Amino acid sequence: MPQPAPLAGLRVIESSILGPAAITTAFVDLGAEVIKVESPAGDYIREMTWPIIQGVSLMHYHLNRGKKSITLDLKVEAARDIYRDLVKDADVVIEASKPGALARYGLGYEDLKKINPRIVFCTVSGYGMTGPYKDMPSHGIAYDTWSGAVKPAYDEEGFCYIPEHVGIGINAAPLFGGLAVLAGVLRARATGEGCFMDLAQSDAAAAFDWYRSESYMAYARPEDVVTGNKSDGYKRRPVATAGMREGVRYQLYESSDGHVLFMASEQAFWKNFCAGVGRMDLFENWPGSKYADHARGNRELQAELRTIFKTRTSQQWLQFSIEANTPIAPVNTPQNIVNDLQFRARFKILPHETHGADQLGFPVRFVGEELPEPATAPTVGEHTAQVLRGVLGYDEHRCAAARLAGALG
Repeated sequence: MPQPAPLAGLRVIESSILGPAAITTAFVDLGAEVIKVESPAGDYIREMTWPIIQGVSLMHYHLNRGKKSITLDLKVEAARDIYRDLVKDADVVIEASKPGALARYGLGYEDLKKINPRIVFCTVSGYGMTGPYKDMPSHGIAYDTWSGAVKPAYDEEGFCYIPEHVGIGINAAPLFGGLAVLAGVLRARATGEGCFMDLAQSDAAAAFDWYRSESYMAYARPEDVVTGNKSDGYKRRPVATAGMREGVRYQLYESSDGHVLFMASEQAFWKNFCAGVGRMDLFENWPGSKYADHARGNRELQAELRTIFKTRTSQQWLQFSIEANTPIAPVNTPQNIVNDLQFRARFKILPHETHGADQLGFPVRFVGEELPEPATAPTVGEHTAQVLRGVLGYDEHRCAAARLAGALG
């Protein structure tokens, strides 16, 4: 008999707009029931950003896949009653908009815990509920610039622009928030008492980039207390990946058809590389330290390696990495990674034929199990009738009364 989905039986009521809806995407992938409560106008994420696929944004297809959409006009008391009914048997309420949006309708944490003491309530916003920026309007890239993850760039005419970068806040918040929500649910199921969480995407971005911030804090202390590592003669090098620029045994190199990342900073791996390419003279001249020795600034060695790496294709170097036991990695782009052999062996793609857009599936494998495949992202109110009848058990008379009262918009 197959195992139930990992989060089967978890019910989430989500009031969200735009990117913060990402907090529950993984819940759906793991089998949770996520009911997205939308205003009658719907979440305008469907029209935001690009690409737009047959009139609907990729962001909506990805972030809201597998969710059930019900429309409720919370300005109407009958709609608020339906919301309360949804919360009675739910585990989680997500308020992914401006903090306090639900409280204005009498549906905040203090209100809802009277209905369901076990409810885990998480409000997701840009800068959180406290601090001088709490009322500042913002979008996703704000949390990347706020956290220090983005350096301003300039074009040839001297105009400043946003450089290409990985979005941190919008992706880190679901990871930290999802972990915290599930921790809250575990405790609530054990104790019968829920909790209220305040998740700021800006906080998540800063926490995600902890290594750089903490390194700067460490370097603010006296140099006789905080040093560099042994292989650098304890000299401080620039923080995190900025300190990799002068590396030689840990560096990017051009192959005959692309690039690879060479990472032989341990002496044993460096020796294996030299033996594998028949250049033990390189090891004899520059044996390096046992650990974390990048041969910083050794241009003579770097020139030798540059010549060597150009003699083989990237794929040949990857095979060499396995055979010689020395770390060499592919250098892909967001465009071509889908052709990478490792990617193709491990990632499940949810196809556009069934999911509106080609999407990457959940990245963690449950060995020996198949995770449920989420449905395509919903249209506005697509599941209203299904939720009212199937989840809440309303009969036709009660559904008609809700419509007549304007609860459904």
